[in-house]
Amino acid sequence: MEKIPWKTLEIIIFDLDGTLYDQLKLRKKMFLALIGYYLLRPWRYKDILILYHFRKEREKHAGSQQKNIQEAQYQWCLNKVDSSLAEVKRVINKWIFDFPNRYLRKCSYPGIHSFFEELEKQGISTAVYSDYEAKNKLEKMDIRVDLVASSTQTEINALKPLPNGLTYILSKMGIKNKENCLFIGDREELDGECSRVAGIPFLLIDKKTGPYFYRQLLEKLKKSGI
Repeated sequence: MEKIPWKTLEIIIFDLDGTLYDQLKLRKKMFLALIGYYLLRPWRYKDILILYHFRKEREKHAGSQQKNIQEAQYQWCLNKVDSSLAEVKRVINKWIFDFPNRYLRKCSYPGIHSFFEELEKQGISTAVYSDYEAKNKLEKMDIRVDLVASSTQTEINALKPLPNGLTYILSKMGIKNKENCLFIGDREELDGECSRVAGIPFLLIDKKTGPYFYRQLLEKLKKSGI
């Protein structure tokens, strides 16, 4: 793990999905939930296609910037399926933005709540920047930060790896020196590139480091305050 200048650090910005919780663990739970639901409702198989294409089109449009990404993400999916916009929104809102949230607390990485508590104690600000809406997820995880930003909100409207979300956070938080910031994410090609373009130091968490990542950071942070 890279050396972090804790003494001068003003803010840590976190990605959410795969960064604050174990995404593989969540996906296993969601797979079982989806199988259980649709085995009893095979006539609703189109829902699965909607979920597939929504994810797929989101990935294809990485780096997109347009007037209203919040609505555009549904239209991208609608262009690939035989459905209505209302039905696409219903399925996505249920299975992507709502249902998974009940599992997030149990899927949180070990030590993460203690790490956030220590950051607050030492006066280091925190923010979350996700390509997806993040406030409800954070509430379910019982994680409180100083600022939450999502790529789909009107002030940003740009998907990673574009740096708009990070520059928005720095502006809102009044951070002048980018060297006193840190962005933590789980995808080098999105979070890492976003961080580099914004000129902010980056720290990668992945499925191998996840189980001990925050406990190690907590230990280093506490030692820095001695």
